[in-house]
Amino acid sequence: MMDVTVENFEAEVIAASMQVPVLVDFWAPWCGPCKTLGPLLEKLETEYDGRFKLVKIDSDQQQQLAAMFGIRSIPTCILMMDGQPVDGFMGAQPEGQLRAFLDKHLPSLEELAGQAQEEAAHEALESGDTEGALEQLQHAVATDPANDEARFDYVRLLLQMGREDDAKVAFAPVIAKAEGVQRLGALKVWLDALDFVAAGAYGTGAEAEFDAKIAANRRDFDARFARARWLIAQQRWTDAMDELLEILMRDKAWENGAARKAYVAVLEIIEPPKPKVAEGQIPPEDPVVASYRRRLSSVVLS
Repeated sequence: MMDVTVENFEAEVIAASMQVPVLVDFWAPWCGPCKTLGPLLEKLETEYDGRFKLVKIDSDQQQQLAAMFGIRSIPTCILMMDGQPVDGFMGAQPEGQLRAFLDKHLPSLEELAGQAQEEAAHEALESGDTEGALEQLQHAVATDPANDEARFDYVRLLLQMGREDDAKVAFAPVIAKAEGVQRLGALKVWLDALDFVAAGAYGTGAEAEFDAKIAANRRDFDARFARARWLIAQQRWTDAMDELLEILMRDKAWENGAARKAYVAVLEIIEPPKPKVAEGQIPPEDPVVASYRRRLSSVVLS
């Protein structure tokens, strides 16, 4: 628990809420219900072990802050997340209702564990420890099966390592969501490309076959799309996008936008995790991803 004033409000509430939810308790020394609520909140802050931060604002001494939040009675609690108020309540509440309020907004222990393992996986990848990263991501998915970000990274890494069967098993629980979640849809594009190559028995000589068809008819979009899928299966990402752009430059709406959807899927697959930057700064975009995003925009908008 921390006492907050105008002087430290920006750091202890706004900035802090970008990292962890902050519960702001407006109170006053003369307020009877405040004396009941305060100790309960302090107890829960300890029990929740870092899942939220509790700060207290004396509404008599800090009238500017009380006015900023429109406080009309105390105790009033406001939950801040990502620099914004998201919910709150007035009056002393029993412990059960306080827990229900917190649990509605705070990440679960499983989610926090999964996020920590995902961060550890990214660190392992940066250091070249692919197996270590895979193990961390596997644990993250097992700990929190609803963590689609961890599952995306896990399936992507399995595919990058050529472990297609394991990737399909890991992807199966979320395959129904692929239509509505862009990153999961990107994985399905990759898996479908692998199935396409396997079903067509397209070996190392397939590229020459596709090239011959395209040379004979530059508007043979079926051959171009097949070549792009073969390139995706080979993890030749920029070559695949170059081929898809050839389709888009000639017919943006071909096959209900199939080329554009595949192009966007590749961008999702190749985009690396955003690096951590200081608060208020925008993380730099990967130069390859940025370049191919611009090329897509110039073609689609032309």
